Amino acid sequence: MNSKSLFIRNANELITVKGHSEKPATKEAMNDLHIIKGGSVWIENGEIVAVGTDEELVAKYEERLEDAEVIDATGQVVAPGFVDPHTHLVYAGSRENEFNMRLQGKSYMEIMNAGGGIHATTSATREATPEQLFTESKARLDKFLLHGVTTIEAKSGYGLSLEHEMKQLEVAKQLNEAHCIDIVRTFMGAHAVPASFKGDPEAFVDLVIEEMIPKVAERKLAEFNDVFCEHGVFTPEQSKRILEAGLKHGLLPKIHADEIEPYRGAELAAEVGAVSADHLLKASDEGMQKMAEHGVIGVLLPGTAFFLMAESANGRKMIDTGVPVALSTDCNPGSSPSVSLPLIMNLGCLKMGMTPAEVITATTINAAHAINRANEVGSIEVGKKADLVVLNVPNYMQLQYHYGVNHTSKVIKGGKLVVQEGRIV
Repeated sequence: MNSKSLFIRNANELITVKGHSEKPATKEAMNDLHIIKGGSVWIENGEIVAVGTDEELVAKYEERLEDAEVIDATGQVVAPGFVDPHTHLVYAGSRENEFNMRLQGKSYMEIMNAGGGIHATTSATREATPEQLFTESKARLDKFLLHGVTTIEAKSGYGLSLEHEMKQLEVAKQLNEAHCIDIVRTFMGAHAVPASFKGDPEAFVDLVIEEMIPKVAERKLAEFNDVFCEHGVFTPEQSKRILEAGLKHGLLPKIHADEIEPYRGAELAAEVGAVSADHLLKASDEGMQKMAEHGVIGVLLPGTAFFLMAESANGRKMIDTGVPVALSTDCNPGSSPSVSLPLIMNLGCLKMGMTPAEVITATTINAAHAINRANEVGSIEVGKKADLVVLNVPNYMQLQYHYGVNHTSKVIKGGKLVVQEGRIV
């Protein structure tokens, strides 16, 4: 905690995204950023205590200005710290060879079924020591921070055995304690059927349900339980069993849904009350409608579609249907080896028809809802953590207009300046 007050003042645009801490923003509300021109924020002990115009806050804290640390945001945009709600942060190995294979016409599932894909990363992750995983994952976290991310979700799923799934989650827990970025952990033992169970996937489903989930829950290593519901991976019936088993042990359901082909994953997400359904490139109209009706957040991953040279999810249609949409990097070594959430925002506009305002909502308050943190982060409101990003542009529209650029100038995490002019301090 900081004993000294922090005053971020006179932003050209202070993007508060206020008013959606109870429920995520949907439809037209995703365009309402609640911008304060000449906006300022007063921070004490890592918490936001006042938000308003510079004139208002200078008058309110006039007698304390001399003792406060001041960040002058004149001519810049100040926004909530970005939230990345879907990553596979902890892993070992690299798969650039598969990138070359895809460029020569091989599909994602063809590569996976030939022993590549998730299986290749599983082998590398199993061989890696916890120390190696920690070091490599911390380097990725540092890069996320430099791109303005202050809260992140990290899935397991590259262990595919109790020992190695727990190893991934333990490393993620250690990183949360050692790094300034807050890390929310998700168990994803059902990321693929390991080669040793190829002839009997039901036995692996039983292993996930009867051994992995109880142990992970008992040791409080995860908050969520995710499953890859896809043809050739886990069926909707198997996925439902896994998600319901997690619920019995207090793990909230998430689902990789309808990524490669329509498979009723979106419908299943609504049925089991999932917090989010992710990917959704092939989600049906019925699935979108059911998600909207049940408040399931659609976490869209345009970087994955871009890297796999596939058509992106229909973000425009989902928003218009009433699905609360969030965006994420899906950082992983195979289908989206990127830590740039700003690039994902660009793709949200250019590949999914989202507006510049919608992509900000999707990477702040809606992303926070997707990992159950909207009461703490995702907007600039009194009582929330002082997680903010200062962007070196005069207005939020330029974040997407000047695409492919990291505009992050400063990052404030818990009221502390942690990034300044492209460097971690």
